[in-house]
Formats: sequence, C-alpha cells, structure tokens
Amino acid sequence: MRARLALLVAAVSVLTLVAFLVPLALLVRTVAADRATVRATADAQSLVTVVGTADTATIRLTVEQLATESERSVTVFLPDGTVLGAPAPRTPAVALAARGQSLTAESGRGREVVIAVQGRPDGTGVIRTVVPPAELTAGVTRSWLALALLGVLLVLIGLAVADRLARTLVRPIGELSEVSHRLANAELDARVTPAGPAELREVAGALNHLAGRIQVLLVQEREEVADLSHRLRTPLTALRLEAESLRDPEDAARVTAAVDGLERAVTGLIRQARWRVPTAGAASADAAAVVAERVAFWSVLAEDTGRAVTLDLAPGPLPVGVPADELAAAVDALLGNVFAHTPDGTAFAVRLAAEAGRTALTVADDGPGMPPGTVDRGASTAGSTGLGLDIARRAAQASGGRLTLGAAPSGGAEVRLELGPPRP
Repeated sequence: MRARLALLVAAVSVLTLVAFLVPLALLVRTVAADRATVRATADAQSLVTVVGTADTATIRLTVEQLATESERSVTVFLPDGTVLGAPAPRTPAVALAARGQSLTAESGRGREVVIAVQGRPDGTGVIRTVVPPAELTAGVTRSWLALALLGVLLVLIGLAVADRLARTLVRPIGELSEVSHRLANAELDARVTPAGPAELREVAGALNHLAGRIQVLLVQEREEVADLSHRLRTPLTALRLEAESLRDPEDAARVTAAVDGLERAVTGLIRQARWRVPTAGAASADAAAVVAERVAFWSVLAEDTGRAVTLDLAPGPLPVGVPADELAAAVDALLGNVFAHTPDGTAFAVRLAAEAGRTALTVADDGPGMPPGTVDRGASTAGSTGLGLDIARRAAQASGGRLTLGAAPSGGAEVRLELGPPRP
C-alpha cells in the first residue's frame, strides 16, 4: 500500500509539474529570444542618426566600432549600393526595408533585424544585424536546469509527505493483520489497539469484539464437552461391568480391552477439546504398527460376521506425519464403513505399502459400491453421520497426502488413503 500510494503521489506530482513547468520553460525560451532581439534592435537603432546624416567614412567607423562592442555582425546598405560593415547579401528583408519598412525575420543564421533609415538625400538606407542562435538561447539551459531541479525537489517532498501519511495507514493495517494471524493460531488473548482513521479504528474494535466472542463460545463448547464426558463414562462403566461378567475369559479380556481403548479415546478427545495444547515436535506414527493393531481388532468381528479378509501389510516401520490416535481413528473409519455399509459375509481386502515416498493404505470390499457425495462432512446417503470418510480425509491432508475413492476390481468400493512422511 505504501508503494502504491507513493506511486500515485509521484504520478500526480509529475503530471502537475509537467503541466506547469513545460509552458514555463517555453516562456523562458521566448523571453530570452525577445530580450536578445530587443538588445540587437536597440544597438541597430543607435546607428540611425549616423547613417542618416554622416558621410561614408564616419558610418564605416561607427559600424565597425558597434560590431566590436556587441560582438554581432552589423551591415549598412546605402542607397547607392555601398555595403559597409560585415559583408552580407541583400536578403528579402533588406529589400523590403529599402522601401521604408523596418522588420524582424528568421533566417538560417539566426534572427535578422533590419531597420529602414529615411532622410538621406540619396534615398533610404538599411541597417542590418543578425542575432545568432546562441545569443537567442543564452541562459535558457541554466533556467531549464533550475526548473528541473525544482521539479525533482517538489516530487521528493511530495513522496516524503505521502510516505508519512501512508505510514499512518499501513501501521494500523499491519497490526490488524498480525492480530488476525495470532487469532488464527489460537492465541485468543490477542487484541489490537485501535489507531489510524475512523474506519480502521472501527475495524479494530470489531476484531477485538470478535475475538472476545470466540473466547466465550469456546468456553461454552468446552463446558458442553465436559458434560458430555460424564454422560459417556456412565454407559462405558456399565459396558465394562457387562464385559467382566462374560463367562469366556478370552472374550471378557477382549471386550474389556476394547472398552478401555474406547474410554481412552473419549478421554483424549475431551482433553484435546478442552485444553487444545499443541503437541511438542512434529506429529509422527508408525503406520505399519497402527494399521496392524486396528486390523487385528476388526478381524475378530469379521470372523464373527463371516467376512473373508485379505491382508497385504508391508513390514514396518512406516513413519507418517499423523499422530497415532488420529491414524487409528482414520483406519477405524475406513474399516467401520465396510461393516456398516455391506452385508454380512462380504469379503474385503486391506493393503498397506510404501509408494514414492508416501505410505498408501487401500481398503477394498466386494459390496455394492459407494454412492456419490460420501465425502461431504455431515452428509451421508447411507443413513450414517457422514463423518467417517471426512475424518480419514483430514488425517491424510494433515500429513500432506490425500483420500481418493474408486471402484474395486470386484465392483465394490475402494478407498485409498495416502499419508505423507513426518515433517521435519
């Protein structure tokens, strides 16, 4: 903004100066030429009395003396054809002056001044002098240089004033931008000091009010999450008691472990929602270990529902730039969709491989396929919440990867989750 304001002021200043200085420069040149012409005319007129009354010798002496003093060629044409002073041809201006008319004309050697001298007994004499171009433009270059320096000085003063005014606008805008970025980075205590024009002060006040409102809403949200924790822990406790009452010790241990994992996930989500403390260092997890653990968990349910599972898991470690709990949630979302949207007995395959610097997880099933629009958050055509695939998509994007949907060779759905490496 400062640069554009400076450019605008410079353009306006230059146009204004050009509009004034160019005519002034032309006027200076005209005045200098007129001044030299008037001076030459006055010198020539000083010979009128001598040419009109004196003899030829006196006229010659006077003409030579004037030419020496003025450093300008002076010629006198007498009626009898005698030419005194500097040799010169009879130009049309001289011929016109011989008829009794004094005038000034432009010639190739400069400006020609001719004066008719009447009163001689033998006719009309003519005094001719030429003002050279150097005399016509004497002092013009110096005046133009002074005008140019004045113009440059005025432009620099205008730029300095414009920069000072622009600074009063840019500084408050910069503070607004800085506070906006701090708010975007979850520094909700950031506030801007209103400054600058009334419009910017109003924007600063609105931004401070928005930040305060965000804080209030987050406090309310976190309190609601705290209440949700109590509501969730009660059925989890009942579920754990039911699991402990199972007769088969292996089933009891397996269900209890699943309940414990669910309770830890709920507690972690509640803690993350309430405090939102950034993790130290870059997020990282071993995709091979996480996927193997979650596939093992879902394989038990697959066996109970008669689903054939084909596994192709690359050996670890396969580090990815996603926290382990988020990666586990993404894998659960993909595998959970297979069980939720395909009938019992539908086979599915899970493949994990390292490809071109990334880790790719592919889940394909033999079901009816995936309807369009299933990646829209909160929207689903199959009666679910519509959040599962969105969770997987956000986990992929957080690591620099992506989520793609397609059709499996068997005609079912195929979901491919590409995960990037941990960021340094």
